[in-house]
Amino acid sequence: MTTLSIDHVSRWFGNVVAVNDITMTIGPGVTGLLGPNGAGKSTLINMMGGFLAPSTGTVTLDGQPVWRNEQIYRHIGVVPEREAMYDFLTGREFVLANAELHGLGEKEARRALATVEMEYAQDRKIATYSKGMRQRVKMASALVHDPSLLLLDEPFNGMDPRQRMQLMELLRRMGDEGRTVLFSSHILEEVEQLAWHIEVIVAGRHAASGDFRRIRRLMTDRPHRYLVRSSDDRALAAALIADPSTSGIEVDHAEGALRVQAVDFARFTALLPRVAKAHGIRLLTVSPSDESLESVFSYLVAA
Repeated sequence: MTTLSIDHVSRWFGNVVAVNDITMTIGPGVTGLLGPNGAGKSTLINMMGGFLAPSTGTVTLDGQPVWRNEQIYRHIGVVPEREAMYDFLTGREFVLANAELHGLGEKEARRALATVEMEYAQDRKIATYSKGMRQRVKMASALVHDPSLLLLDEPFNGMDPRQRMQLMELLRRMGDEGRTVLFSSHILEEVEQLAWHIEVIVAGRHAASGDFRRIRRLMTDRPHRYLVRSSDDRALAAALIADPSTSGIEVDHAEGALRVQAVDFARFTALLPRVAKAHGIRLLTVSPSDESLESVFSYLVAA
């Protein structure tokens, strides 16, 4: 079971602080690393992969330092965001070159290409590849030595829907196998579907950690929004608006439901069924409308 530990890590470039005193632990399973452009995600991934030294703090893999530790690279696979590749090579030659750096050969290169379903284009020059194909061959190169830790920086960029689904299934399978997978992405819907755990970085700082729904519920200073359908929406709205746990209720005629804004999460969740029962109203649907990962992320960035 591979565990990556980031302990009070900072990184600055001249007077620019890219990562500011971040501490987190990445364990087995699939973790999503989120943050707006310029938040420091790529810098952090480069330090996790041993390509960049922290200005302060340490990055360790199962207790061993990552920076300037050649032996640790046997356990790490990295898919960088940058597009720079050896375009004059074929896909097979590119993956084989990385295999040979690990003391491996043709067998492992072919296995990695098959894993990302790139055998059909393995003998074409990388210069002829689409962006999605380049992403997949980079993935094959990162997997060729069967790493226990996989770091991916915006891996879904340029992929069509079918390619994205294939990669999502591959990462999900790797997480199920007990590998440690961390990926950054701006495709929030896919992160929500794929990641078991999220880490959020805003302006170089660690903003949140955990399951996005749990994070959302811990944000007690923000209103919670619910979509409520009942047998008598108007009567229910009149009863709820009188309580201080709600700050606003809107009748959504198009949805045939109420949109309720609650400022006291615990009080509202206890109030709703009690009020419905007291007024003989049947609750048909009660669902949070702001617990998507995008909503959580927007709140954290704005905070």
